[in-house]
Amino acid sequence: MTQRRLCALALGSVVLVAGCGTVVPGTATPAREASPSRPLGELLLEPEAFPPAYPAVVLPAQAVSQAAPDLTGIATGARVVPPGCKPPQQDYGPNGTAMVVGTDSVTRSTITVELVRAGPPLAELEAQLVECPDVTATANGVDVAVRTTVTPPPGIEADDTLALRRTVESGRQGGTVTQSMLTLIAQVADVRIQATYMSFGDEPGGDDAAILDELFTTAVQKVRTG
Repeated sequence: MTQRRLCALALGSVVLVAGCGTVVPGTATPAREASPSRPLGELLLEPEAFPPAYPAVVLPAQAVSQAAPDLTGIATGARVVPPGCKPPQQDYGPNGTAMVVGTDSVTRSTITVELVRAGPPLAELEAQLVECPDVTATANGVDVAVRTTVTPPPGIEADDTLALRRTVESGRQGGTVTQSMLTLIAQVADVRIQATYMSFGDEPGGDDAAILDELFTTAVQKVRTG
């Protein structure tokens, strides 16, 4: 697989650098495969890895099915326009998805590290996101506008990588609520690692961007080494 690298991920006035460097000619070394029999919970980043500003908890299985769709902006069962832009199906059971979430109680921003078993290749997901930059989802009578932009992928050793920015606007009584997200994704064997910063209104600033990058890097390394 062709190696891709990130030399700068601009976040407003902030530049996030993850593994930036010179490409060395030669044959790429595949990432170490994560054991498919290993429970995702054992590969998930520990809450203790999060900084004090983001005290974290591992979500119980019953909460995962509610929290995971929030990261796409599209609720389970929502009517999506265009119809071909619905997120790929995901197993929210303990063998399919594991999540740990850190929350800044002052800003209400969150950083979520999510492990997903298998799923479509990242190239396929990227192609769908490029074809579906603007999506409207309707659930329980509420329309949600989701805008997704694919950005340069993070430079980290993995089978494949992807990064995206996303805004989710939902109309509610009394005004519109806007959520901003930055998501870094890596695939290692049959495990997909996703780290997402989410806030109300603003994209991550310098410290938050650095925290996201560090947690993502640590999460990928833990999956690689098992």
